[in-house]
Amino acid sequence: MKNRMELLKQIVATEFMKQDLHLFLNTHPMDKEALAKYNFYVMETRGLRENYEMNYGMLSEMNSLSPYPWQWINNPWPWEYDANFKFEKEGK
Repeated sequence: MKNRMELLKQIVATEFMKQDLHLFLNTHPMDKEALAKYNFYVMETRGLRENYEMNYGMLSEMNSLSPYPWQWINNPWPWEYDANFKFEKEGK
């Protein structure tokens, strides 16, 4: 199992790819390869989010299931240090 921060980094990266391909497809709707990549990242992101939430708790107060009692308030808030990470430069 990946650690929490590594899993968050992967979620952020796949969400970025999904959003970037979404924007590209708005202007290139007939691009089969881009659509296949978009669908891949949708499924990849879904799996990563489910993995994260199963092991570490809710990622979103609006799009995540919560066990009883309400779990959203148990996670670090987005502005807290524990909820964030920094990408490191390659070769460092």
